[in-house]
Amino acid sequence: MIIVCPSCRKKFDVDENLIPEKGRLLKCGFCDQTWFFNKDENVQIKSSAEELINEKKTTIRDKKIAKPISNFSIHAKKGSELVKYQPKYNLTFGKFLSYIIVSIITFVAIIIVLETFKDPLSGIFPDLELVLYNLFETLRDLILFAKDLN
Repeated sequence: MIIVCPSCRKKFDVDENLIPEKGRLLKCGFCDQTWFFNKDENVQIKSSAEELINEKKTTIRDKKIAKPISNFSIHAKKGSELVKYQPKYNLTFGKFLSYIIVSIITFVAIIIVLETFKDPLSGIFPDLELVLYNLFETLRDLILFAKDLN
């Protein structure tokens, strides 16, 4: 079943079984508009739209009539929405901290792998031993700096 948002006219394909006969509160995932949708009134609007198409006098898009939205009533109630927008990117302090911790662990793991295989990799990267030594010294300095903060 195609449901159209009364605010932004965005169309949603919703399973007909999810909407009971008495109707249901819906929320647009695009503009966050909340409205009550009733199946029975939607069927009447759909049949009148099909009659307009069958007449072939003008297309529905070219008609300058008010679009029937009698099956929509706006509600501010939250919690029982069928179509709900989920923000795609929500950075919190906890997530930021977890990204930093994962980055540090990954960095240390790369250093350990490079240290383990430094003899075979020295033929490909001639200055690998010097770079690893500098990385170890930098990590040691960072640890000493963190201890001095306490």
